[in-house]
Amino acid sequence: MPEPTATIPVASVPEPEPSPALPPEPPRQRWFLRFTLAQRYLHAVLFTTFLVLAATGMVMRFSGSIWAIRLARQVGGFGAILFFHKFCALILTLAFLIHVRDIFARGLFKREKGIFWGPTSMVANWKDVKDLFAHFRWFLGMGPKPKFERYAYWEKFDYWAVFWGMVVIGFSGYAMWFAPTFARFLPGWALNAALIIHSEEGLLAILFIFAIHFVNTHLRPDSFPMDYVIFTGRESEEEFKHRRPLEYQRMLAEGRSATRITDAPPKWLINFSRVVGFTAILIGLTLLILALSAYFVG
Repeated sequence: MPEPTATIPVASVPEPEPSPALPPEPPRQRWFLRFTLAQRYLHAVLFTTFLVLAATGMVMRFSGSIWAIRLARQVGGFGAILFFHKFCALILTLAFLIHVRDIFARGLFKREKGIFWGPTSMVANWKDVKDLFAHFRWFLGMGPKPKFERYAYWEKFDYWAVFWGMVVIGFSGYAMWFAPTFARFLPGWALNAALIIHSEEGLLAILFIFAIHFVNTHLRPDSFPMDYVIFTGRESEEEFKHRRPLEYQRMLAEGRSATRITDAPPKWLINFSRVVGFTAILIGLTLLILALSAYFVG
């Protein structure tokens, strides 16, 4: 009989343990374009020239103050201060005229909708009046917070304040600069009035920009300590929905979200925005303190 063959036991291979489930990736933050590159460049020219005009104008307005005399000496005297003041006035005027030309070209010749009226226009409408009173009721805890469109009422007020300043401050400034020409069709007292108007309205503009505009734009709870959108041109989807829910809903309803989606701002642009923004705020607050001290103390 054949001998039974011995069976060799085979070691059992353990089954691999199931890998732990990875947590789901958080949804990627989307970014939307708010301001174009041209609009950001225009704002950069606007606030740069305004800061120089404010600084040089205050030095001449309070020329008897110790800080004004010392600052004028650092740049070559009051003649140099006047030169920088006039130079920035020309640059600001040119930028303003280019902007006005662009607005009318888009609204009248290209027939773009929403330039002079509608939810995307900078022209105030009845909704802005209702938003103003609703906002005050919300401040007092008497009602819900109003929902804003592309531009809130205070942004429109800031925008049109520039037009007011360019007309009043600009005209009076050029009247003093080219006094012999303006004297041909203006009485002598009008040129004296231009000096007072230019000085007082300029000081009012400085107080408004540094005490109101800076607070509304950067120091309010929604943006503190800095609103970078004017520098980067972009804002996150959460910011978009929170700040301007009506525009966000209208964009989705019209199917235009894909046209507004953009890349997240690069790190260098965020850092650059911080440096520029905080520098401007620091200069503005310094000029505001100097203006108040010179005006009330002497």
